[in-house]
Amino acid sequence: MSTEKTSRAGRDRWIAACARVRNDAPAGTAWMDGLRTRAAARFADVGFPTTRDEAWRCTSLQPVENGRFEAHPAPRPEALTPDLFQQLTFEPWDCNHLVFLNGRYAPSLSRAAHLPAGVRLTSLAEAVVEEPGLVEPHLGRLADARARSVTDLNTALMSDGLFLHVPRGTVVQEPIHALFVSMANGAPAMSHPRNLLVLEEGAQASVVESYAGIDGGAYLTNTVTEIAAADNAVVDHVRLVRETGAAIHLSHLEARLGRSAGVSSHVVSLGGGLVRHDVNAVLDGEGAECTLNGLYVLDGAQHVDNHTLIDHARPNGTSRELYKGVLDGRSRGIFDGTIIVRPDAQKSDARQVNRNLLLSEDSLADSKPTLEIHADDVKCSHAATIGQIEENALFYLRSRGLSEEMARSLLVQAFVSDILGRIRIGPVRAGLECLLFTRLPRHHPPRETA
Repeated sequence: MSTEKTSRAGRDRWIAACARVRNDAPAGTAWMDGLRTRAAARFADVGFPTTRDEAWRCTSLQPVENGRFEAHPAPRPEALTPDLFQQLTFEPWDCNHLVFLNGRYAPSLSRAAHLPAGVRLTSLAEAVVEEPGLVEPHLGRLADARARSVTDLNTALMSDGLFLHVPRGTVVQEPIHALFVSMANGAPAMSHPRNLLVLEEGAQASVVESYAGIDGGAYLTNTVTEIAAADNAVVDHVRLVRETGAAIHLSHLEARLGRSAGVSSHVVSLGGGLVRHDVNAVLDGEGAECTLNGLYVLDGAQHVDNHTLIDHARPNGTSRELYKGVLDGRSRGIFDGTIIVRPDAQKSDARQVNRNLLLSEDSLADSKPTLEIHADDVKCSHAATIGQIEENALFYLRSRGLSEEMARSLLVQAFVSDILGRIRIGPVRAGLECLLFTRLPRHHPPRETA
C-alpha cells in the first residue's frame, strides 16, 4: 500500500473516531457538540501536519496518523499501588490532587480540601454539565483560535480534564496537582485531556500537570490546556512529562494575559519516545509579564520538539524565556521559539535563551530562536548555544581531586539546576531534583577513530 493511501486510511480512522465521540456525547451539551463538530470538520479538511510544514519539519506524526490507538476504559484505582501513587504525587505533599486514569477522572484517588470559598475545582466533564456558564465563554476560545490540526483533534475527541475557576481577588494558597496516568494494557491506548484554567481579576493560583505511564505499552496522550488570566491575575503553571519510552505525548498550552497579569510556565520533559510541546502566550494587556522555562533530559532514541510563541500585543510587556536540554545516546532535542512584538507594543522587554548540552556524539540538538519586531521602542534579545561539557571547568574540578565521572556529573547537575531552581513549588522542585540526580546521563568516552 502506498504512503498516500496509508495516510488517507489513517486520517479516515481518526475522522471516524471523532464521529463516535460526537454520537456518544451526553445529553444537554449541545454547545459542546457544536464545538467538537467544527473542530472535527477542520481536522478532516487539513489532516495531520507533515514534515513539509515548517513548524513540523523536525517531527513526523506518521506514528500517530497510522497508529491504531483506541480509548481504553480507566484502569481500576488499585492499579496505582500506594508506593507508585506516592512517587507520582510527590507525597507527603499535602495539596489538592485530581487524578485521571486513561483520561477519565478518578474521584476515589482525588482530593480537593484546601480551597477558598468560591473556587471551583473539578473535572471538565462535570463542569460542562453543572457549570456551563463558567466553561462555555472560555473553552475553545484560546487554543482553537490558533490553526493547529492536532489541537482540533483534541477538541473533537476531548471528554475530560481539569477545570479550575478562581473568582475575583481570590488567592489559592495550596498548589493544585492534576495527575494523568495512562495504561495501555496490551493494546495501543489514547487519551485527549482538555484542561481549562480561568482566573478572574486579581486571582492567583499554582497548577501542576503531571503525565506518566504505569506499564511499558504504547499509548498516545494529546493534551491541551487553556489559561485565561484576567487583569492582575497570577498563574504559576508546571507541566511534567514522565511518560514511558513507548509513549507519544503531544501538548499545547495557550495562555492569554490581561493588563498587568503574570503567567509562568515550566515544562520539564523526562520521558516519552516522541514528545511535542507547543507553548503560546499572548500578552493582551498593557504591562503583562510572561515567563517560559523548559528542561528536556533525553537518552536513547527519545525525540522532544519544543515550540514556543510569545506575542507582545500591548505596550510595556515583559517576557523571559529560558529552555535547556541535556542530550545523551541517539536522542534529538528541538527548540523553535518565536517572540513577536506588535506595532502597538512599544516599551516591550523580551529575552529568549536556549542552551543545549550534548553528552554523546550521536545526540543532536536543533535551535531556532526568532524575533519578529514591528515596533521601534523595544528592548529584545535572543541567544542559543549547543556544546559539550567545558574542558576548563572539568579540569578545574579534577584538579580538586574529583574523578572524571564525578566532575562531569556535577557539571551536568549545575546545568539543570538553573531551571529547577526557578520552580517555586517546593515539593515538586525537590522531587525533580532527586529524580534527575539519580538518572542524569553519565559520561560516554569519546569514540575511537582509526
